[in-house]
Formats: sequence, structure tokens, C-alpha cells
Amino acid sequence: MKILLIHQNFPGQLRHLAEDLKTRPGIDLLAVGRDTAPGLQGVRLLRYKPHRQPSRQAHPYLFSYEDAVLHGQAVLRTLQPLANRGYRPDVILAHPGWGETLFIKDLFPQARLIHYCEYYYHSQGADAGFDPEFPLSLDGAARLRARNALHLLNLENADAGICPTHWQHSLHPAAYRDKLHVAHEGIRTELLKLDPAAELTLPNGRALRAGQKIVTYVARNLEPYRGFHVFMRALPELLRAEPDCQVVIVGGDGVSYGNAPADAANWREKLLRENPVDPDRVHFLGKVPYEVYRKALQVSAVHVYLTYPFVLSWSLLEAMASGCRIVASDTAPLREVIRDGVNGNLVGFFDREALIERVREALREDAPEMRRQARRTAERYSVEQGLDAYRNLLGIAASDVADGVAARESDAWFRQ
Repeated sequence: MKILLIHQNFPGQLRHLAEDLKTRPGIDLLAVGRDTAPGLQGVRLLRYKPHRQPSRQAHPYLFSYEDAVLHGQAVLRTLQPLANRGYRPDVILAHPGWGETLFIKDLFPQARLIHYCEYYYHSQGADAGFDPEFPLSLDGAARLRARNALHLLNLENADAGICPTHWQHSLHPAAYRDKLHVAHEGIRTELLKLDPAAELTLPNGRALRAGQKIVTYVARNLEPYRGFHVFMRALPELLRAEPDCQVVIVGGDGVSYGNAPADAANWREKLLRENPVDPDRVHFLGKVPYEVYRKALQVSAVHVYLTYPFVLSWSLLEAMASGCRIVASDTAPLREVIRDGVNGNLVGFFDREALIERVREALREDAPEMRRQARRTAERYSVEQGLDAYRNLLGIAASDVADGVAARESDAWFRQ
């Protein structure tokens, strides 16, 4: 069975599936990613690069769409020589968010195309316009509507799709939801666990240990989409109220979502300037190796996770798998994962006083049962669960390929 994986930053969310498929007999696995993609050892990767940037003369609403067309064209040109030599994938699984698969069915019309459907934009009821500090203009709303043109084509082109959460599924137009399946790609729960003896050595040489009053916060990048501004504005009061607590912050200074601040190099610099804190108590680790990140979660007494209504971060599930006491924002899709008072606590995203109070309560009360429930919840998002769902979906797709015998054999393999 020939499987083609396409992701701009391959492996991205397809890492666990690619790791599994590359070891399976009978699977001819090929990947496509941008020239900047990290790749994955043991998986053949074809790299592409758009031949030019989108034109600055085009209408601003169409800039992202032209960029998507250029990505799709580059992927087409990368794969065409292979197709000319007879390559025909049975199944294509792709993240289509950058446009890579716009024209893939024209090259491989017989292949079943499965899209990782991460997000469909809305001007109301999701991330856009959620934060009154960053209001959405009419121009911004129009830009989002135009941006969805790519995602509508992706939904139309796909034979099936997969969404990580029910909320993300619900954002997509009702006409397409029946062919979208809900399954999270999974986290490595077996590598994450509560460790009462855990110790984290800080860059200054100081050691923090499980059992101490340690508050942790993690994001890929420190920015408002993940509530960094709310957290930083709560810190001075929290530090005054809890003079023996330490705070560990993991995340980079780039921008994953939204915009950089206009008056500072990054959000960390801006919010530190506005909310000075003691550097001997608040430790910015930046982006760290996985083992350091894992230790930070294991020494945590309280883990704070805040987010706009947006895609769910792996870091929340990994903190839960580590048995962390969670204080999180009462926003979608967190309500799918956290039951207030059972496996964590939910607070209003903008309610700074409630955030401080819940963190203080959590520092005073270890709540071992709540930690155990957090771990049990995270186990439902394990890699094994994710792989089962993805294999099943690949098997469903394989049952439709033109070669019926090969399809039945492939389907039987995936259901073993």
C-alpha cells in the first residue's frame, strides 16, 4: 500500500503516524514537506519551495490565497516527475492549511485524500475578536472570510477529514461535517508521569523540586493567544500573596498566532516592562529540550494554561499526563478536556482575581485525586488511541481505491 504524507513542517502533527507506518511491512511511505521541514529519520522526504513570494500588488485579502496557490503549485511540480515514472499513492494524508494539496487530485485522481482539518475561521464565536484588547475590525472580518476560500476548497477536495477536537469539528461548515472524523493525534503519555522525586535545575544553578510551591506556564511562544498577557498581569499580586512560590515559564519570544507588539521586540519584553517581577523568583527558560520541559511539568505544583477559543495545545494534555494540578481558562475547546473541580479548575479568561485565587488555593491544597483524574483524562489522548483512529480512517479510505484486491488487503491490514 502506498501512502503519501504531506505537511509543510513535516512531520508536524503526523509524527506519531509516520513513526508507526515506517516500521510496518507492506507500506510504501513517502513524505512531502517544505525545504525548511525538519523531516523524520527513516522516512523519504521530498522537499519543495515556492518559486516566488505572493505579489504585493494583489489585493490584501488575496495574499494568503495566492501564497497557498504557490505552495500547491510547488508540490505539484515536485511530485510530477515521480508520477511520470508511475508512482500512484493509494492514500494521501495531508495538512492542507498552507495550500499544498490544492491540485493534488489533478495529479493523483484515483487516490483517497484525507485532510487534517485543524481550523475554520470565524469572525465571531472563536478566536477572532475574543479579546477586547485586540478588537477585530470590519476589514479584519472580511479578510478572514476571504481566507476561508482555501479551506472550503480543501473541504471540497477531500474524501475525508480528521479534526483533533469536537469543537474544532463544529467550526467547519455543516455541509462538510459528516465526512470529518474527530480524533486527536495523541501525546506520549508513557513518557509523562507524576514523579515526587523530580528535580529541575535552572540556568542559574538553582534546583527546584517537586513538593515546593512552583507555578508553571508553557506555550510555544509567549503571546496573548495563549493568555500570556493575562498571566503576566496576575503575577505581581500572586508573588506578593505567596512570597515562597517560584514561577517557571517555558516558551519562545516569537509569534505563532496574532501579531507582535508594536512597542517592544516581543511580548515578554513588553509585559515585563509593564509588570516588573523578581528575576530570582520568575524564571524564563525560553525554548527548552524535551527532558527539561518534562522535568518542569513534574516539579509543578500548579500548571496554568490559558488560551483564546482556538486549537488545543499538546502542552495542556502533557501537563495533565504528568499529574499536574491544572488551572485553566474556561474557553473552548478546554471544556472537552477539563471538568471544573474534577480534573482541574476553570476560570474566566479575563478574570485575573479568580485566576490568582484558584492558583493560591491549588498551592495550598495538593488535591491528589484531582491530579489522578487529570492523568486518567490524558490517557484518553494517548498516541496509541490516536494511532488506532488514524489507522481506521486510513483503512476506510483504502477500501475505496481503484484496485479492489489491493484495497481489501490494505483494509484488512489496518484492522488487524
